[in-house]
Amino acid sequence: MRTRVLITNDDGISAPGLHWLARVATDRGLDVVVAAPKSESSGSSAAMNAVEHGGKVIVTEWPLDGVPDAASFAVDASPAFITLLGMHGAFGDPPQVVLSGVNRGANAGRAMLHSGTAGAAFTAAANGAHGMAVSLDVLSAITASAASGGAAVREVTAEDRQKDHRRNWVTAATLALDLLPDLMAGPVETILNVNSPDVERHRLRGVRRSELACFGQVQMTVAEAGTGFVRTALEEPGEVAQPGTDLAHLAQGYATVTTLRALTETDDDLEGLRGWQERSEGAS
Repeated sequence: MRTRVLITNDDGISAPGLHWLARVATDRGLDVVVAAPKSESSGSSAAMNAVEHGGKVIVTEWPLDGVPDAASFAVDASPAFITLLGMHGAFGDPPQVVLSGVNRGANAGRAMLHSGTAGAAFTAAANGAHGMAVSLDVLSAITASAASGGAAVREVTAEDRQKDHRRNWVTAATLALDLLPDLMAGPVETILNVNSPDVERHRLRGVRRSELACFGQVQMTVAEAGTGFVRTALEEPGEVAQPGTDLAHLAQGYATVTTLRALTETDDDLEGLRGWQERSEGAS
């Protein structure tokens, strides 16, 4: 029986990374269905957002070039919501695996908490399917040409978007499918967060299991605040990534794999909570 795979993303149904991931998964003989946001949903984390008309979430058939055998849908919803819909059979049989990506830009460091790509993978894991978030590090090349001494990150231009079709999406997509057996051999609660440099596969230095850096590739700052408005900007952190982290390995030309769990209870000994419990028990 073929493994049922839902492929989604947060860059939208037209994103080239999504197409390459679906193409490689189909070529590997997997039972693929594609359901992705109709428009970009970057930064949506695990938000449950959708556009409804008359109580119905709008779903549109959206065939993908080069992937004729996979059913594909554009959905007016966030990637996490799409994943949840898929787990409940909205796009056919529920998936055993959710592959989210290939994202335009690395989802590295603790900033990946806000990623819609990761949010879909976490939602899969929380609902009984294996999840993997897959990203391509395109930002390094963009920031390298920033004109302000490397501190500020310039806006993504139309020229950058045109270059997207020449990027090495297939490197990240192939790596994701190579890692699929390892994902499925592990506990369903654990997702893989995978980042690949934007290089041809033969130029990839290797794959490194990595810790999350304490920051992301960029950080949001408040550039200006006034009456009735706030203007934000993105800046490079200005810090050197610690050895062994995903950002450090990416900078060295390695692909990175980080194992993560979103919902994990702890037994942290918090004295205040102990006091609440003791008072509650005394009152009963």
